[in-house]
Amino acid sequence: MSEQLTIGFLPLVDACLPILAHEHGFAKEEGLHLTFVRDVSWATVLDRLLYGHTDAAHLVAPLAIATTLGRGRPAQPLSAPFVLGLNGNAVTLSSELAARVVTPGLFGDPRACGEELRVEAAAALERGRKLRFGVVHRYSSHNYKLRYWLAASGIRPDEDVEIVTVAPPFVADALGTGEIDGACVGEPWNSVCVERGVGTIVLATAQIWRRGVEKVLAMREPVLEAKRPQVEALIRAMRKAGRHFINSQTWDDSAEILARPEYLGADAALIYRSIADRLILTPGGRPVHYPDFMFQHSEAANFPWVSQAQWLYSQMVRWDHLEFSSEDAETAARVFRPDVYRSALKGTGDALPGANSKVEGSLDQPMQVSTQQGTITLSPNAFFDGSSFDPARIEDYLDGLP
Repeated sequence: MSEQLTIGFLPLVDACLPILAHEHGFAKEEGLHLTFVRDVSWATVLDRLLYGHTDAAHLVAPLAIATTLGRGRPAQPLSAPFVLGLNGNAVTLSSELAARVVTPGLFGDPRACGEELRVEAAAALERGRKLRFGVVHRYSSHNYKLRYWLAASGIRPDEDVEIVTVAPPFVADALGTGEIDGACVGEPWNSVCVERGVGTIVLATAQIWRRGVEKVLAMREPVLEAKRPQVEALIRAMRKAGRHFINSQTWDDSAEILARPEYLGADAALIYRSIADRLILTPGGRPVHYPDFMFQHSEAANFPWVSQAQWLYSQMVRWDHLEFSSEDAETAARVFRPDVYRSALKGTGDALPGANSKVEGSLDQPMQVSTQQGTITLSPNAFFDGSSFDPARIEDYLDGLP
């Protein structure tokens, strides 16, 4: 008899691994039956998780940390034993604004695009309004990567520009009505903006942080402990799904599955673009290849690096204007659970890093790293401004930020 797990998700391409684990039978091989609950906002995904309507959730990683720390609501400890992918988001601007900051139809250079946007933001302020950007949640990687890029470009978030929350399925509507001037959102919603003729994609978030953490599989900590064998089985099933997902021979099939109404309810052709790392950036344009736009499997992409959780905490301190707390930093670090990931895959032959933490943004060329099992060569993981994040020196890092 199969063990059942219910998983909450938003209609985004990076919800793919548990969905494909179910659809391709990898979960069944591990003795699991998965059911899914689709929502339209991260707030409702989180509510269902906290109130026990779901066992696990496809969740923006910073929200798992914020919930554990009690930011915005009473603290409830969450655990993230699996990263569902790295990056996969883009910055889309209104076509009029995009034409002034990049060459439409090409990914912009983050530095040059940021400098042009700084000029546009200053001009808008002189006219008596702020440029307004949408992000999917206050506690999202989208928010933090957008703010990181803006601040490093000399644009002060919340002072020079406005940042508001827009649920992913409504980004194209908000852009089309002029409610926002741009957004940082996951696929397929950037491509939907392009298809509707309301926006132009100017950057991939992978250009801001090459290997930036994105969504996680999140669970309430007591549920993880109570269902540890099922969780470890799910991790194995999702790793199998990831290996299948990155095979180019499966891309059409994966896009068709994800396009179904019960999952993304979107055009399979748009979903295929992000799977294949080939986005159409401007209405009527040609596909542009950006390697590793989404990063779902290789190089231990699903490993919950503690250092990634600590970088997210550093941005929470930065943008919520908090005092750094070593106790909170340790609590944030404990949300990511490499111990569970290791336990699930030990003895399978799947690659496991030798460490739980690393200096983020430190590699400008491939480097083979020590492992517990298997082999791992990490690719460049730079931040666009050349900085790096040492989790042992978070306060020094914060002191050096603009």
